[in-house]
Amino acid sequence: MPSDFKIIKGPYIRDILQQPEALRKTLEGLGRDQLQGLDGNAARFDRIVLTGMGSSFHALYPLHLQLLSAGLPSLHVETAELVHYQMGAMNKNTLLVAVSQSGRSIEIVRLLELSKDRRSRLLGVTNDETSPLAVQSEGLVMMRAGEEVSVSCKTYLATLLALEWLGAVLVGGDADETRAVLGEAATATENYLRKWESHVEAFARSLEGVGQVFVVGRGRSLATAETGGLILKESTHVPAEGMSSAAFRHGPFETLSDHIFVLVMEGDSVTAALNRRLVEDIRAAGGRAALVSASDSNQECRLLDSREAMRPILEMLPVQMLSLALAALRVREAGRFGLLQKVTTVE
Repeated sequence: MPSDFKIIKGPYIRDILQQPEALRKTLEGLGRDQLQGLDGNAARFDRIVLTGMGSSFHALYPLHLQLLSAGLPSLHVETAELVHYQMGAMNKNTLLVAVSQSGRSIEIVRLLELSKDRRSRLLGVTNDETSPLAVQSEGLVMMRAGEEVSVSCKTYLATLLALEWLGAVLVGGDADETRAVLGEAATATENYLRKWESHVEAFARSLEGVGQVFVVGRGRSLATAETGGLILKESTHVPAEGMSSAAFRHGPFETLSDHIFVLVMEGDSVTAALNRRLVEDIRAAGGRAALVSASDSNQECRLLDSREAMRPILEMLPVQMLSLALAALRVREAGRFGLLQKVTTVE
């Protein structure tokens, strides 16, 4: 592997190292007063529509599961699909939770235009208080991650934190207790990132000769898997896919070889045993695999806190280290866009 990390010491790693601060500032800024009355009994809505694009869409999945577990009618749909095919789900008794880091991507702008006639209650989650989403939302949850240069990292973690708090509010849970738990996320993130270079080195040793990567998980960890596949492609230009552990068994497992690396999220107790067995089966089939868990012996894959509210946040850190390792091995600046822009303005 490269003898130094100069090639990856650019804006992307700077954004990654600013994540603890982004989490702290976002948590400090959260308050029910921003919700403008939308924090009452969520059961009064016929449907709660959760929408976003890219990592913003995937970040909503833990909230979707939380709402369903509380018996609330949740629909989780990409904004591009919502505006063209599923606007029939929207009416005056709908709560629309729209997430966009920029608050001005083309699909969100179109949604804002189309939803006016539906009279749905709009709760926006964004990192830009001057954006169309922030300005037109009835209730607003602000991320306070600061400017982000390229691939979603600190804004994604801030989104997860904000949505975890919002979930506690919407289901009538103990929002203060959730806030207290989330208050420790920044410290856990900071402690992991103190050793970022050794984490990248460890991953690089495991990735020599790898040509394709998968990130897989179940339950709330599916958000990590899907976002992981997305940011790995964007930041390294290495073929990468994110999917459920079950979906991986239903097809991609057949492609396993020594050139394929699979990062598996152990996840919660419901399916942890299934995910651990998947790692064993991948290795037995000739592929390479690592397990992200609170008990893993490898520091680069170890979660420093296993509580449910924090797991999706902390699971993303090994994925980010993986992206840096892949970029270093290919002597490529991680996270540098060539064809994309930070904000998508074309459908």
